[in-house]
Amino acid sequence: MTTAVGMATVAPPSNRRRRAWGWAAIAIGLVLAGLVGMALAGAGQWAERAPLDPESSGPSGGRALAQILGERGVQVTIVRDRAGALAALGRGDTTLVIPDSPFLSDEALLELTGAAADVVVIEPHGRGMRLLFPGAEVSGFGSTDAIAPNCAFEAAHRSGPIVAGTLFAGADDAVACYPTEGGSALLTRVQGDGRVSAIDGSALFDNAHLAENGNAALAVNLLGTRTTLVWFVPTLADSDRTDASASLGDLTPAWVSPAIVLLLCAALAAAIWRGRRFGPLVAENLPVTVRAAETTEGRARLYARSRDTLHTADQLRIGALGRIARLLALGPSASAVEISDAAAQRVGADSGRVRGILIDSVPATERQLMTLSDDLHDLEMAVRAAVRPERSTP
Repeated sequence: MTTAVGMATVAPPSNRRRRAWGWAAIAIGLVLAGLVGMALAGAGQWAERAPLDPESSGPSGGRALAQILGERGVQVTIVRDRAGALAALGRGDTTLVIPDSPFLSDEALLELTGAAADVVVIEPHGRGMRLLFPGAEVSGFGSTDAIAPNCAFEAAHRSGPIVAGTLFAGADDAVACYPTEGGSALLTRVQGDGRVSAIDGSALFDNAHLAENGNAALAVNLLGTRTTLVWFVPTLADSDRTDASASLGDLTPAWVSPAIVLLLCAALAAAIWRGRRFGPLVAENLPVTVRAAETTEGRARLYARSRDTLHTADQLRIGALGRIARLLALGPSASAVEISDAAAQRVGADSGRVRGILIDSVPATERQLMTLSDDLHDLEMAVRAAVRPERSTP
């Protein structure tokens, strides 16, 4: 019994070059697709940017409000560094729009708010409320129902109802507008010749919510009272805080990062040096005829190496049954039981014991597998001797 391996062909040099160019074109296409994807992702990030960014056209941006204020004659100056914000505020009649950024220290926040005539904190948190509204605190969030101003602050009174975002409570010298259970949506107090106001602009003044209820009117009435609006967007470069916890980079020695880079380069060099590389195709006369016995023995060795005794025993028995069937001149349709009974009858052995060797016994350990292999060999030799006695006698 033989097994034939199919015919293989060797591509001519022209076909190899054509395939190489094809793979190169695929690689170039993938690189270009990656670059285009990165460009589109960068464009999307620029359009979205941070919440309430005055140049962001995304749903959470504030570009719509900035354009509305510009159309009403307010000069909107967008500043992204603290020094530029202080310079712009020093020009006179200005309103400062600022978030309660963690990048700014208490001193930096007070310096900026003190340089402006009016201040609107559009993303107030606990720290900003503590500094700008003594005694006030963030007390929760509003419901989905629109609420009226219900206060004496004229800018809120002209704006109409809104759906409150973050709520504040506890301010002693501030006017509280849009009161609801748990607090008020707007706090405002007098500071010098101007006012300081705190409101959750991320829930009212972004592009997605500006057209709802009285949001746009309230935004214009709060931010458009002066001729110049300085919209400050703090970044990490503005940080002057010294109480921040040390990062992992601060705690590790200076030589760690170069050492990691060196190890990565060494690993890459080792991968290139020791990696498997396929050489050129070698012409070979095909098809190749492989004996079925070699295939069976090869599978048996693989099963034995993987310690799979059951499959190893099956492969050994399949090989032995085939050879015994040929010795006894049994046809290819003979079953394992028929081969076992014929072998037992031929050598004069107990049919149960022979059937246990060829069919029934299940080896559980490698020692039992070796015993089964020896029994198969002895049985095959006994059948061979019984069939061809002239070859087995000295």
